Amino acid sequence: MAGGVTVLRPLMYFVVSGFFLVAGLVFAAEVLVPLSIAILLFVLVTAIVDRVRDLRIGGRHVPAAIAHLAALCAVLFGLWVIVTIFASQAGSVTEAVPRYEARFDSILTRIVALVGDQNFEAAKAALSEMEIAGFATGAISSAGGFLSGLLLVLLYIPFMLVERGPMRRKLEIAFPEPEVLARVQKMGEGVSLGLQRYVGIKTFVSILTGLGSYCFMKPVGLDFAETWAVLIFMLNFIPTLGSMIGVAIPSVVALVQFETFTPFLIILAGCGVVQFGIGNVVEPAITGRSLNLSPLMVILSLTFWTAIWGIAGAFLSVPITVCMLIVLSHVKATRTLAVLMSGDGRLMVDDPPDPATKNAKEAQN
Repeated sequence: MAGGVTVLRPLMYFVVSGFFLVAGLVFAAEVLVPLSIAILLFVLVTAIVDRVRDLRIGGRHVPAAIAHLAALCAVLFGLWVIVTIFASQAGSVTEAVPRYEARFDSILTRIVALVGDQNFEAAKAALSEMEIAGFATGAISSAGGFLSGLLLVLLYIPFMLVERGPMRRKLEIAFPEPEVLARVQKMGEGVSLGLQRYVGIKTFVSILTGLGSYCFMKPVGLDFAETWAVLIFMLNFIPTLGSMIGVAIPSVVALVQFETFTPFLIILAGCGVVQFGIGNVVEPAITGRSLNLSPLMVILSLTFWTAIWGIAGAFLSVPITVCMLIVLSHVKATRTLAVLMSGDGRLMVDDPPDPATKNAKEAQN
């Protein structure tokens, strides 16, 4: 009996600790979500800084101050474009929702009439319960809340950039033992490199996806093509599900906007080809094995973090999982768990050092 209690006690500690951890993540979401987004933007800024620092002008490297200024300007310009497009078209989208709803009702009426009155009435009831206008208004309000929270995110980034230099000296003081210090530094560099790879590559392919989809939506004359292109860019950060939604939204809008099916088919096929080509050809070619996450792990993390933090959790699910994988791979006791989380059993801890990371570290010294 005593042996059974001994075995159950660690399990109880684990369950209770997990419960309080999840509860803390939920109740602290208003603080943790902006901080997490700020960390990703900070990683994007540092990735751009390291790439700019690699450039040579007149045989000399770009000064660190100019590299930081260029990176900040690039990120702020991208955010300004997103905010401007949403702010300029949000009201028009809201006004167009009732028209789309009426048109969708008409299309649904013609379709379900072919399968009988009983199914028609059921579909009408389901349509009335959807409250498409209310849903669209709520979505736009959520986007507005995100944009207002962006100010808090932008406040974090300068302080993170200032802290980047002294952090190395702090680690040397905090971990005086050389072996422990080397292990902590290697773990930190691994997390930084992994996040830089993910954020940099994902941002690049998401821009390509948004621009590629826009090239099909704008010539057809789709309403608010710019808004849908920005939305596709953002949805591309959500694994698997984001790509499907990115094709579905402009296709449904084309279906209810135009009287013929030709624009709908063009947008459906065009956006589908863009999503498939970039997601299955371009992105794997430039990503390589840098992420190496199990597809099951990606879906599980997407489900968990979406349940915890909503849409923001869906965007952050992969970066958080990448950090977990890297940290677990550097700890001997949890390396087995990291292998199970990986795609093929190989870990990023064995990757050769990245030249950009090496140059950045030399610059800090």
